[in-house]
Amino acid sequence: MSGKDAVGVTKSGNPSAGTSAHAISDNSSPIVSTRRTGIIRIPDEGEGESSDAPFLPVSSFLIPPQYQDAVSHVLIPHGLIQDRVHKLAFDINQEYADKTLHLLCVLKGGSSFFWELQTALINLSSHRRTNTAKFQFSFDFVRVKSYEGTESTGKVQITGTDMKNLRGRHLLLVEDLIDSGLTMSQLVPYIEKNAAPASVRVAALMEKRTHRSCGFKADYVAFDIPDLFVVGYSLDYNEAFRDMLHICVINELGIEKFKTNA
Repeated sequence: MSGKDAVGVTKSGNPSAGTSAHAISDNSSPIVSTRRTGIIRIPDEGEGESSDAPFLPVSSFLIPPQYQDAVSHVLIPHGLIQDRVHKLAFDINQEYADKTLHLLCVLKGGSSFFWELQTALINLSSHRRTNTAKFQFSFDFVRVKSYEGTESTGKVQITGTDMKNLRGRHLLLVEDLIDSGLTMSQLVPYIEKNAAPASVRVAALMEKRTHRSCGFKADYVAFDIPDLFVVGYSLDYNEAFRDMLHICVINELGIEKFKTNA
């Protein structure tokens, strides 16, 4: 790892071990892979040269009043999220330059990441008018449930799009967080079996470093984060925190406060 900056963020360009989504298998054109490069690693508390936490104080950001006492700190500011998503969009645009890509947003947590990503893809295509490549994309939605409260249950419930409409297409699943990896490890084979797409890849805003991991690794990742319960940027705790721009770490008061959130 190299490139530690002022807020304790490090960048790693080395692929992680584990099981990733399937690569494009057709022979229509060569693909120069940019997957799993430039992932920003958010260190654990006390990691590195200083024992100080590399996290950012709530008081330095605009946090909705109802959440100010419910989070311990900001883990990833919205501006940094935007910059990383724009870079992921560029990488995806490069790899699928002459293909039609079908984005499949995993609701609800992946919605903010999805809209940011698709806007960046549109802007890239609009600004590359002289490029002979004909990158196009469409999108659809799927709802997947694997959490109850703060824990992943490992039992995935999938509803939403008609699998027949995905047949023969290049799919990119857009997910907010790879935690244990159980959700994606079941969703990808489910889609492959029931939809027979040309390819399936996964773009994740975050991957969590946790002993609970089943080994699944996404193809495109913005951030590698500690084993903390994160909220904000459409990630929720019992439907709270979805309306917070920054990604923060919920505290004990927040867990108690929104335990029975209506």
